[in-house]
Amino acid sequence: MKKTIVLALASVFAATLAFAGNPNDNGELRPRVHKMAHKDAARAAPGGSGQLVDHGGQVLTNAKVVFIFWGWASSAATSDAYVNNLIAFRDSQYGMITHIGMLSQYRSTGSTGFKGTQPDVFISTPPSASRVTDAQVQQRVASSCAALSGGCKTDTIYEVFIPQNYYSDDGTGATSCGGTNLQYCAYHGNGDGANLSSSIKYSIQPYPSCSSCAGLSGWTNYQNQEHFVVHETREAMTDAQLSAWWDRAGYEADDKCAWGTNLAFLFAESKPDGRTYAYQQEYSNSARACVK
Repeated sequence: MKKTIVLALASVFAATLAFAGNPNDNGELRPRVHKMAHKDAARAAPGGSGQLVDHGGQVLTNAKVVFIFWGWASSAATSDAYVNNLIAFRDSQYGMITHIGMLSQYRSTGSTGFKGTQPDVFISTPPSASRVTDAQVQQRVASSCAALSGGCKTDTIYEVFIPQNYYSDDGTGATSCGGTNLQYCAYHGNGDGANLSSSIKYSIQPYPSCSSCAGLSGWTNYQNQEHFVVHETREAMTDAQLSAWWDRAGYEADDKCAWGTNLAFLFAESKPDGRTYAYQQEYSNSARACVK
């Protein structure tokens, strides 16, 4: 009997190591990446899983964001409306940064400006196949940030964009728009230690090519992507290594307000720079509700 118990415990321990996750409030392990479910999948109601709980992990108090455009030439920064508008969304004083004030309650999470000293990366050669795996994304981040001044930085989120007709596969069989098993629109995480250092944060931002990842009526492809960018960026700030802020069901702050009934949590704002940016609300512990 003792031998059986020892073998059983050893099997559990081995499985735990293989999973390499972080425990949630129920003692269950969390994966290394966290996915944004599409609008037709089950999603959290605001407050439905309680308040966000601080598990003590890393948050980003002055986050920077570097975009990696995999499949675009550098000229796209000015000539391609999709790319140009995404860069403006990050860089403009009227863009993404206007809706991060609520993050300060989560252990001073924030940013003085998402554009840091490192430039965006443009790789004119697209991925080798339409299916882009998580390992490939990590490898792309590792090679790209290593070539930048200062190397791969721990205060920076490296966000990888792939073109239309390509899709993300997270390694479990789940895919983004364009794949055979649509489960998510985008995700963030940190390196697995083999393909990318575990201290480096990244996201995959697949092209929003399907209705299940579309926002409000009339939104453009780049506005749908702005929604994903603000979602993944804020979550990578408040839960940088999936060991900081989430609720008892494992939902991060933006998950709780990702879509809403009849897309009630989505909104767009016309700004003085002449652009109309797209956002979603964010869960606030202090307000016990989704806020802008």
